[in-house]
This record gives sequence, structure tokens and C-alpha cells, in this order.
Amino acid sequence: MTDNPMSDRNKKHTSEGQLKILILTWEYPPNVVGGLSRHVCGLSEHLVQLGHDVHVVTAGNGGLPAFENINGVHVHRVIPINNQDDDFLSWIAGLNLTMSYKGVQIAAEIKFDIVHAHDWLVGTSAITLKEELSAPLLTTIHATEHGRNNGIYNDMQQFIHEKERQLISESDQIIVCSQYMREELLSNFQLSEKKMAIVPNGIEQGEVMVQSAEIYPFIKDRKYVFSIGRMVKEKGFETIIEGAQLAKESKKDIYFVIAGKGPMLERYRKMVSERNLDHYITFIGYVSDEQRNALLVNSEIAVFPSLYEPFGIVALEAMILSKPTIVSETGGLKGIIMHKQTGMLMDPGDADSLLSNIDFLTQYPHKAKEIGEKGRQIVRSLYGWKRVASQTVKVIEETMINKRANVNENSR
Repeated sequence: MTDNPMSDRNKKHTSEGQLKILILTWEYPPNVVGGLSRHVCGLSEHLVQLGHDVHVVTAGNGGLPAFENINGVHVHRVIPINNQDDDFLSWIAGLNLTMSYKGVQIAAEIKFDIVHAHDWLVGTSAITLKEELSAPLLTTIHATEHGRNNGIYNDMQQFIHEKERQLISESDQIIVCSQYMREELLSNFQLSEKKMAIVPNGIEQGEVMVQSAEIYPFIKDRKYVFSIGRMVKEKGFETIIEGAQLAKESKKDIYFVIAGKGPMLERYRKMVSERNLDHYITFIGYVSDEQRNALLVNSEIAVFPSLYEPFGIVALEAMILSKPTIVSETGGLKGIIMHKQTGMLMDPGDADSLLSNIDFLTQYPHKAKEIGEKGRQIVRSLYGWKRVASQTVKVIEETMINKRANVNENSR
């Protein structure tokens, strides 16, 4: 449903308890690059359900409307000034300029209570709008450049690291999704523990309307282990390729189906071809949410072998469908899973550990079913979007109170 963003209803007096929230994110559905997009969408829509007024400013591509009202969320899309620039950092700089302009334009009609930024990619516009709107800045840090690369090694990484440092420093409050991310920020940036709040990612059970074999006939009547994620090194898909190699050598009947897009997809496909592993592993590329859910439901086991994972929303997507799930004992993932109770923990980067976990679930199907059911229960109780949105509102309100207190203190 498309709507005029400057309609009279937006000028009305704020109802009691209603917050006016300006969210900045470089991706928002249907523009999906990674998990950040779905997170911001889920949070925004559930903040609206709680009665708040939410405006999202995000990147457009010319093919999507400049403004839409989607499930109550006011979505404003902007085109970067240098949209055709192949240099990513130049593109981001242009995006932040147009996001800043759009934020000021919207704020001429709406007095926002808070600016909520998501990651360094919108940091420049977030800091600008904090000053222009005289509003507190809340930032959710989903991941860090240091964490993704296990260090800072080149000029690009150093640039992003400094942008993260600047955004964290200028923010009035920081949200992280896990205890792991809290410790990561404390070790890599100068900030007070009081400045951070832990609010997990949320999840809703997706509908499954089709069978996976209807979409991918090649897996009809085949048992398979499923994984999905962005095709980048930190997601650990090379560990699954190594696992497929070991399965072939030991003549284990294991077939991996891996979905997702990203810069390393063709490299992984080439590795599979060169090792003659086509009967053991297939990279199927991009899938829609509906296709993902169908593939999850019809799989035997889900596996997420990440080397670095601040939270692990993909694991929740599998667990909420009662799927026995194997994750790396790293980052936020190890905080979600209790080994052999709500899921299985494997050693990061260890193909033998992966196969050992698969063997356990295969040999003890009743235990696998029990693990899947307990996993679903814990996800539904702890990671529902309504709960996550309510926790976020509490952080917003505390940030606003602290900001006012600091202003009053400084004015004395």
C-alpha cells in the first residue's frame, strides 16, 4: 500500500506513550543483502504493532517506490548521489548524504524522539541527524570488521573500523544482539559497559506452502542436510565441503544442500566440481524465504558452521521449525544452543566434528526429534519479535531519559 509520507495524520499530536522513531538502514526488504534487512523489518513492523510511529530511511534502486507504507511502517527510499559509482565506499558516502537530506526533510513534519541506526554503513547520516534533529542516537551494532576478519589487516578494514569507532563514540546508547558481541565491543572499542544493552534478534515461524522437491526435483526422495547463508568466508561453508569430501572417502550417505548468494559462490561451486563431490553437496544459490522454509522443513538436519557469527538468526529459523540444528561453538551461536538438548555444537572449522554431530543425530532419531522440539520451544519463548520489540522500546525510553538528564546536568 502506497501512501503520502507527509499526510495530515503524521502531523497529529503524538498519542500518549507513542514514540516517533527514525530508523536508518542500508538494506530493507525487498532489498535483502544479508540478515540485517530482515532484522530491521521484523523490528520495525513489531514496533508499529506496539503502537509506535516508525519511519525507515534506506537505499533505493530506482525500481522500487520512493515511499511505501508497508504493514504500517513508513519506508522512505533514497538513491545515492553517486549511485553508479563502482567504488563501494564512494557509494556509501553518497548514500549517507541522501539519507541525511531525507531525514531532515521528514523531520520538518515529524518531531522524532530518537534516531536508530544499524551498523557503520549509515553512521555518517546517523551522526548528522542526531545533531540536526537534536535527538538521541541509538545504534545497533550487528557485526564488526574486526570480528569478520579476525583482525584489521588492510586500509579498507582500518577505514571501516574507524567508522565503527566514530559511530559508537557518537551514539548515546548501543544495542548488541548477544553477550559475545558485548565482549567483542568492549575489547575493541573504548566505551562504557553502561552504554550497551543486549537485545537478541527476533524470529517468527515462516509458512511452508510447498514441498522442497516441487522446487528442486533433484532432491526428490533424497535425505539431505541443509544450510543457508551469505557466501563469504566467515560463514564456514568450506567446512561443509571438507565434510562432503570426508563423507565420500568413508562412503557415508550424506548429501548437503546449501543455499545463498555472495562473492564466494562460484569459487565454492568450482571446489565441488574439482573434487567430484556433486553427489554429496550442491550449492543452489539464492532462494526466497518460502523456498528456504520448504528446504528447511524437508531436510533431516540443519547446519551452520560459521567461523564468526555475532548472533545466528539462521539457526533460529531452523530451530523454530523443530529442525535438529548443528552450529559452530562460536560467537552468538553458542549462546543459543545447549549441546544435545536444544541443538548440537561443533568445533569451528572442523569437518570431523561436523560429521560426528551428523552421525549422532542420524543414529539416534528419537533423540534428534527431541532436540528439535526443545529447540523450537526455546526459540518461541525467548526470541519472539513481540518480546524483542518490547525490549527495544525499553532501551529507547531509557536512552531518552538519560539524554535529557545529561542535557539538564550540562545546563547547570
